[in-house]
Amino acid sequence: MKKILFIVAILFFWDGLAQVNVTSGKVQRFENFSSKFIDARNVDVWLPDNYSANEKYAVLYMHDGQMLYDATTSWNKTCWEVDETAGKLQLEGKTKKFIVVGIWNNNTKRHPEYFPQKPFENMTQTQRDTVTRQLQKAGRTTEEFHPYSDLYLKFLVTELKPFIDKTFSTRKDKNNTFIAGSSMGGLISMYAMCEYPKVFGGAACLSTHWPGTFAVENNPVPETFLTYLKSKLSKIKKNKIYFDYGDQTLDAMYPPLQQKVDVVMKENGFTETNWMTRFFPRTNHSETAWAARLEVPLLFLLGR
Repeated sequence: MKKILFIVAILFFWDGLAQVNVTSGKVQRFENFSSKFIDARNVDVWLPDNYSANEKYAVLYMHDGQMLYDATTSWNKTCWEVDETAGKLQLEGKTKKFIVVGIWNNNTKRHPEYFPQKPFENMTQTQRDTVTRQLQKAGRTTEEFHPYSDLYLKFLVTELKPFIDKTFSTRKDKNNTFIAGSSMGGLISMYAMCEYPKVFGGAACLSTHWPGTFAVENNPVPETFLTYLKSKLSKIKKNKIYFDYGDQTLDAMYPPLQQKVDVVMKENGFTETNWMTRFFPRTNHSETAWAARLEVPLLFLLGR
């Protein structure tokens, strides 16, 4: 009986590894990872080549997990190529050893899960109504908009992180725990570190979607996010934060907004030791663009 259970366990483990095609390392999938706070979703954990339980690894949590490793399975047939870049940097000894936890988004619920909740709740009712109308016009919701990103972060911090730390050989402290994403994933990464500065020691926010909606005129969101960020900067000065942006397609909205953020960062004493903003001219809003520059934030957060 024990032998049968052992074989079943091995088959389950290898089935998890076989579902994602990678060029470096291997991915273990945890399907329909359940939560008390949000809907279940898949979690794909990338382990570098020669991963060993005898060593300890930093952990990078990344949003939009279905877009990270395998372009053949993503909706637009592109991906971040995280396995290739992370594997290369570790092989060359340019970063500390780390694993990547890819948390899948929940499709139509992505916007309310990733939209920073406390800034939204600090808006007036008129401003909230404006946000709802703008998101309805953009096809992101058909109902009144209510973000619940605080629950998403509770899932990350109180359910997923303990599971990852128990299942894999990790360094659990904040200086070895990072979070990253793009667009709305950039926003929730910023928000995660601001809300949990003792959990996440660094955040990479690529093509951060400061507009929150998809409108330029009469949009209260950017200033609300900026006010929130200002209120939190004193608490994250011992952490690291990375921003970047392009100027094509959706990224065309970002330059003036990111530049306002940069002014605030400088005014609050952030320097190249704990903050980086990079502008990538003539680049668009896509996984291909983020894959091409992923090395930059990885070196900033995890570099030796």
